[in-house]
Amino acid sequence: MRTLRTDAEREEAAALVQDRQRWLTLRGLPVPAQADVPALFRDPQTKSAGLFEDGKLLACMVPARDPGLSWGEGPCLRLGRVHTLPDQSDDITRLITLWASDFAARQGLPLVRAEILARHALPAEPIAALLRRLTDMGWNVRGSGPGQDGDRVARLELTAEHRPRLSALINCQAHAPHLAADDRSNA
Repeated sequence: MRTLRTDAEREEAAALVQDRQRWLTLRGLPVPAQADVPALFRDPQTKSAGLFEDGKLLACMVPARDPGLSWGEGPCLRLGRVHTLPDQSDDITRLITLWASDFAARQGLPLVRAEILARHALPAEPIAALLRRLTDMGWNVRGSGPGQDGDRVARLELTAEHRPRLSALINCQAHAPHLAADDRSNA
């Protein structure tokens, strides 16, 4: 896991997001309506990170320290804009889950929070199957409602946990997120 630092890495992340959004659209699954997510990953001001294996980008996201989302109380590591390479196993999501839990603990944050698009009621397919897989990985579903961009989302929370042996599996070179001035104004 490392911070995306070069234009080439950011462009690769934008392409991964476009591939994922195309994959979701072809299956009738929701994609963000309000945000140009590929452009966000191309922007050098975005502190994005990527999960690489043997030089191949498998996932990208925007980890940020958050004083509390409107639906959660207290500080957390917020995983925003998580996108994985299409047609891959749940192992990528499991690695992200393990890394995020450990990374948050190393930052002194008690929780990881994330949102996933949910057009329908949470018990309805296909979101229900995804939520079952995520809860099996340790995530807790905290209901649904408007997300960061106004789209309806499922709200997820994961307890931070030090995982000292994880470094044998995941080398972490991601930036330590700091509370940005504009983030404080949203609290």
